[in-house]
Amino acid sequence: MIDAWPEGARVAVMVTIMFETWPEGMAPPYSPMASALREGVTDRQGISWAEYGGRTGIWRLGEMLDRAGIKATVATNARAVERYPEAVRALHTAGHEIAGHSYTQNVFLPYLDPEEERALIHRCAGIIAEATGEPCIGWASPRMTPTAHTAGFLAEAGMIWHGDYNDTDLPYIVDTPHGGIVALMHSDFTDNRVMRGSPRDFLDVYRDTFDFLLASGRPEILNLTVHAHFGGRPPMAAVLAKIIEHIRGHEGVWFARHDELARWVMRQGRAA
Repeated sequence: MIDAWPEGARVAVMVTIMFETWPEGMAPPYSPMASALREGVTDRQGISWAEYGGRTGIWRLGEMLDRAGIKATVATNARAVERYPEAVRALHTAGHEIAGHSYTQNVFLPYLDPEEERALIHRCAGIIAEATGEPCIGWASPRMTPTAHTAGFLAEAGMIWHGDYNDTDLPYIVDTPHGGIVALMHSDFTDNRVMRGSPRDFLDVYRDTFDFLLASGRPEILNLTVHAHFGGRPPMAAVLAKIIEHIRGHEGVWFARHDELARWVMRQGRAA
């Protein structure tokens, strides 16, 4: 049980960037467009919209966080690492964590048999490690949907955190046949919740939630999550900057990468 954050912080804030890509010629199944094209027709608008993440959005988000002095966790499809290696290297050099997020965004773990899932995790971890020069030690699944085997496969691959959990506010350690791994909560309100609405709703939700958590009187955690291809666009980036400014204006905040938070939890678990 977490009873304190480092240096007496009251709220641990994890800034999470989802860096996603789809196979060649495939668009995401969602977009701001109100009209869907017929099945089988190549959606070039959707493809272009998604590619904004690697060409433009990821760079804007990285620069914004660097100006604020905040280190984030970037959960990336391994294919995005292959397509945009300069961006990934720049993020890693700046001190951001690069974590796994499947190979492409349409590869869902429940659709794979166990050996396929295990091979996918190891393949993605290897691509990230080759690009950064460091082991990949964390993972968030597409749709945040694991299987009964995922936590064990991640621990086997040397990872220390697993970000698919929706049953918790505070982290905890999951025991697997390959050792313990830290369960981290996902966000309840990512940027795509306001895709066809006002970005200001995103600002209101995170500002109010942060204020609520800060006033609770006990250790709390906030996962501030955006997608490079949506949250990196000017309308969303503008409100993200306001959220960060609001949070940074308060004492008692620990901006933590996922791996930093997981290591803290592991140390507390061993000391218990």
